[in-house]
Amino acid sequence: MRPYYITTDFLRTFIHAALHEDVGEGDHSTLASIPSEKQGKAQLLVKDNGILAGVDLAIEIFKQFDSSLEVQVNLADGARVAPGDVAFAVLGSVRSILTTERLVLNCMQRMSGIATHTNWLVKLVEGTGAKLLDTRKTTPNFRLLEKWAVLIGGGQNHRIGLYDMIMLKDNHIDMAGGAEQAIIRTKEYLRAIKRDLKIEVETRTLKEVGEVMQIGGVDVIMLDNMSLQDMRESVKLIDGRCRTEASGGITEHTIRSVAECGVDYISVGALTHSVKSLDLSLKVY
Repeated sequence: MRPYYITTDFLRTFIHAALHEDVGEGDHSTLASIPSEKQGKAQLLVKDNGILAGVDLAIEIFKQFDSSLEVQVNLADGARVAPGDVAFAVLGSVRSILTTERLVLNCMQRMSGIATHTNWLVKLVEGTGAKLLDTRKTTPNFRLLEKWAVLIGGGQNHRIGLYDMIMLKDNHIDMAGGAEQAIIRTKEYLRAIKRDLKIEVETRTLKEVGEVMQIGGVDVIMLDNMSLQDMRESVKLIDGRCRTEASGGITEHTIRSVAECGVDYISVGALTHSVKSLDLSLKVY
């Protein structure tokens, strides 16, 4: 099932722009060497262990470029895969298959890499109650697909962009003159524009957590780059009155300890900014 932000219009616009970037005036290599009437079949071959993502997107790419192409799906998004697996077969014009090959692979390899890494970290925090979140550390114009891949891998999406949630980070707080001024102005702003957006505030110390709790009226408190001891104390101080999010330099080596501090969420920028793509190939025969 696609998330709400993966709309038909978004897919149409993304695919059109991506094809224009790659194909331009024409795929001259294919046009020069392959007869227009040539029909064939290609398989999406898996060469890595991981979680598959981007099958639904691949179908849309094929369909938008050449509606006569037929896709036979063997493995859906979210499937655990191993080398030798065949995710799908695509049948039809060889010219169309070859021209769309790289876009399909670029998208699926990156999305599958993100889904795989996400799934691994989700497994590391199982049983703690902590939920894994992505961030805005994404590739420009590819963000929604990266966030979709996080969902496929079992994680959850944080805010999609700057428009769907208020997050008062250290720079906002410092430039506003402190947490109290930043929060008061935020509430006034939301009343003025008649919007009901959730408010999250970044804190760096136990003292800042206490200040935010005294002001009140926020939905989430971010515990940024805190020690495990300070994180545990912060969770105890907040005592369920709002949600807590751990963030900052969290790795596969530390994520379990962070989760065991009792936080509600753990955000990891590495889910989208530094993953290894899954090795896939599209072979025509």
